[in-house]
Amino acid sequence: MIAAILGAYLIGAIPVGWLVARAFGVGDIRRHGSGNIGATNVLRTLGRTPAIVTLLGDVAKGYAAVAIAERLAWPATAPVAAAAVAAVVGNCWSVFLGFRGGKGGATGLGAFLRLVPWATLAAVPVFIVIVATFRYVSLGTVVSALCVPLGAVLLGYPVAYALGALAAALIIVGRHHANIARLRAGTESRLGQKSPA
Repeated sequence: MIAAILGAYLIGAIPVGWLVARAFGVGDIRRHGSGNIGATNVLRTLGRTPAIVTLLGDVAKGYAAVAIAERLAWPATAPVAAAAVAAVVGNCWSVFLGFRGGKGGATGLGAFLRLVPWATLAAVPVFIVIVATFRYVSLGTVVSALCVPLGAVLLGYPVAYALGALAAALIIVGRHHANIARLRAGTESRLGQKSPA
């Protein structure tokens, strides 16, 4: 069980955006734009292709972390749920980046897709509608993340999975505290805006 959770943390801690930025010649992505290693900052700093690579990589590592935990811990549900949380924690506080990192949105998406897939798929339209309407990725991420544990409860997933989804969602919301403050102040960047060089 401990191996499953620790492994999930280490997988989640892989700094995909940081690696992608270096591969595309930018160096440390944390010195650009918002300073975040996630796909949104990569998009604003480097463009669409690096952002897509970052997004898919972050989703994949969240999914893989939970899938591997299932292999190691099944049929126990609590370690699998804890692994989903650990993957998000790893993304947000990566041991490879001095316990700094991203905001957990894409990694959380991947973890949720494996942990509570139908609840996650039900939350995806929420994200799409919010981003398409308001062009705030942060708002879409926060609201859709909070929809996942609710969906997990309504769809009858194991209690441990619903609690794991809730814990991961609260971490994601907490990591967006600065975005939430900017949303309230009306200064949050919209999707499509370029970061300053």
